[in-house]
Amino acid sequence: MLTLIKNAEVMSPKPLGKKDVLLVGSSIHCIEDSIELSCNAIDIDIIEANDHYLVPGFIDSLVHVTGGGGEGGFTTRTPAVNLTDLTTAGITTFVAALGTDAITRTLPDLIAKVKALRAEGLSGYCYTGSYHLPATTLTDSITRDIMMIEEMIGVGEVAIADHRSSQPSTEELAKVAAAARVGGMLSAKAGIVSIHCGDGPLKLDRLHQVVETSDIPISQFYPTHINRSQALLDAGVTYAKAGGYIDLTTSTTEHALQQGEVKCSDALAYLIEQQVPLDKITFSSDGHASLPDFDGHGKLIQLLVGDERSLFQEVRDAVIEQNIALDTALSVITANPAQVLSLSNKGQIKQGLDADLVLLKKSTLDIDSVWAMGKKMVANQTAIVKGMFE
Repeated sequence: MLTLIKNAEVMSPKPLGKKDVLLVGSSIHCIEDSIELSCNAIDIDIIEANDHYLVPGFIDSLVHVTGGGGEGGFTTRTPAVNLTDLTTAGITTFVAALGTDAITRTLPDLIAKVKALRAEGLSGYCYTGSYHLPATTLTDSITRDIMMIEEMIGVGEVAIADHRSSQPSTEELAKVAAAARVGGMLSAKAGIVSIHCGDGPLKLDRLHQVVETSDIPISQFYPTHINRSQALLDAGVTYAKAGGYIDLTTSTTEHALQQGEVKCSDALAYLIEQQVPLDKITFSSDGHASLPDFDGHGKLIQLLVGDERSLFQEVRDAVIEQNIALDTALSVITANPAQVLSLSNKGQIKQGLDADLVLLKKSTLDIDSVWAMGKKMVANQTAIVKGMFE
């Protein structure tokens, strides 16, 4: 299977200029100023990409592929992800997680769904555990889960500073991080601890306490929802300047924004203004999670569903509304999460790496076409590959 993309403005995400890119099978074979092929015996898909940017496939580090929610009872359990929910959003790599509900949503079901999406063409991974500690695992060991289960690359999302969490202690978090770290070291995986940050007053204090009282490096934690409030965002500035990674959530609601959540693209502009190192910042969609709004007594007011399309929408808004350079904005959903998650074949357009690519219209920054592992999934803004039951 050969695909030749010609005359695209390549963003790796750093700008490479106008190039031709040849895909062979699932990999990027070469990137040249001009590539001419003359082999009539082979079917070659040639894409003329003038007036388009060619960018790396997007990496979404938090998607609830089996659905989430349930905070308002059984009728509020959100639905599972379909293949095209991801591909039409430009997402070619995802990491799945359980959330509040680790009773009716289970790890075997999560892994089965990840395997299904992988079989349909995407690169998929997942976390062991859930919001609560002690962590629910498949093998009775976080370390063993990460080592022996191919898809598992860390643990999470463990909730802190949230009324839905198990109120974990510093010692509990340190032990979880130690187990994940060893599992990652022994299996050449990230061993990351995904942290769900609520709006409680402790913010990121527990993570700082772990770093101060143990040998666990701050980079072992990957806190998300950092744009939940201005106060948490400011705590994230301190955390990232101390060497930690921070993740901003693109899915939101009007009510959340009115209550003080910071729009993701605005938050990125603020972090850059505060001179936070760019490589410490990522976006994730929290796709298919519940987006609950609670009153002052913890009672559910409304519940919406996280949208994977918000991942690139916020990158696009960062460029158009905040005047952030395209390569800078793209890095938070390509090269940066690839680094955090130790996905060395992802996040860049480079010879030998996986052929995960998105073609964007220059004039509008709309997603035109998507390739996952060299397979065209979306063409002319239309999904051409669909899931089994779509």
